[in-house]
Amino acid sequence: MALREKKRSNKMNSARLAVFDQSKYQWVFKYKLHHIPFWFGYHFMWWTLRIGSPVVVLESLLLPHAAVKFLFYMVFQMVGVYFNLYFLVPRLFEKGRYASYIIAFLLTIIVCATLVTTGYYFGDFISDKTFKELYGIDPNFFALFEGGALQSTTAAMTLAMSIKLAKNWIQSRTKQQELEKEKLETELMFLKSQMNPHFLFNTINSIFVLIHKNPMMASESLAKFSDLLRYQLYECNEQQIPLGQELGYLENFIELQELREDHNRIRLNVAIAPYARGNYMIAPFVLIPFIENAFKHVSRKNDQSNWIKMDLGFEKSQLYLYVANSISATHHSSTEAVRHSGIGLKNVKRRLDLIYPAKHELIIRQDENQFEVKLYLELQESEVPERILLSV
Repeated sequence: MALREKKRSNKMNSARLAVFDQSKYQWVFKYKLHHIPFWFGYHFMWWTLRIGSPVVVLESLLLPHAAVKFLFYMVFQMVGVYFNLYFLVPRLFEKGRYASYIIAFLLTIIVCATLVTTGYYFGDFISDKTFKELYGIDPNFFALFEGGALQSTTAAMTLAMSIKLAKNWIQSRTKQQELEKEKLETELMFLKSQMNPHFLFNTINSIFVLIHKNPMMASESLAKFSDLLRYQLYECNEQQIPLGQELGYLENFIELQELREDHNRIRLNVAIAPYARGNYMIAPFVLIPFIENAFKHVSRKNDQSNWIKMDLGFEKSQLYLYVANSISATHHSSTEAVRHSGIGLKNVKRRLDLIYPAKHELIIRQDENQFEVKLYLELQESEVPERILLSV
């Protein structure tokens, strides 16, 4: 036992050291300093192709004037590349301002090539030899600019742009494949979890009891139950659906759950703000897992307060959902319960990350008495009026 505990302690210490090391050198990745070896290798290869021998290149880099010239090439081309990728591309290219981007791109090449060319003169300044003795040519700025700096800078900028576009294409393609896979998995898992026999049996049994006590309420509940099944089977097959459809499904689900609950044991407090109709769309089934979890895992103890609170509101294009439920003192696995309810917490987070990147905030908290969820969601607006979408 002692040996096992010692091994476990060593593993934990190793994990702490790994986390510490990552945080210690985080600035290296933040400022792209890990790219320096790549650019050094790129320019070394470029010089090798021009001179013809890597050994000669290494020997020349030991000379001050050659090292300065190499440094000017590497540094100012890096500046041009990252200025293009992280300023011009997001500010102009990605916003469709192609003419402005091309002009700015060409000016960046010219400016960087000009700065690179000054490296020849700086190398000459720190050396005792003449310009021609150092470089084998006369100090003609335009010849140096056109013959070496401009070609090299254009090649570096084009290479970096090609790598960036290829990387973005791969990421976009991967994300699209993940979305398609997620959609298929979500549909299958919802059919298995939402349409489970336990839910069907209890709801039908509650409606059957109502038939004798309150036929009118039983008829209304049966209609809601029918709408619920129709929505799950037919009306939620798109990646984005009208917000009104999703809210109708939520209201039917909550009302049917209220029908089954014993209100003497569980206090329900549900507030859904009036929805100002618009053309807003939402991904189906991103809200229901949190509501379903509250009903499934609310405490049902006689010696404590048992409650569920839900609040759904809107502000322009932003949706706000708050769901909280009481938990028993011995219940310490609410997060695990969520994982097994509906499509599960892990899958909901994954769907939100894929469908609403940088457009949502999910906060989940748990203490000894309650489990609560806060979701802020930025909805997208459709060009087609919602009344037309709902009628399709």
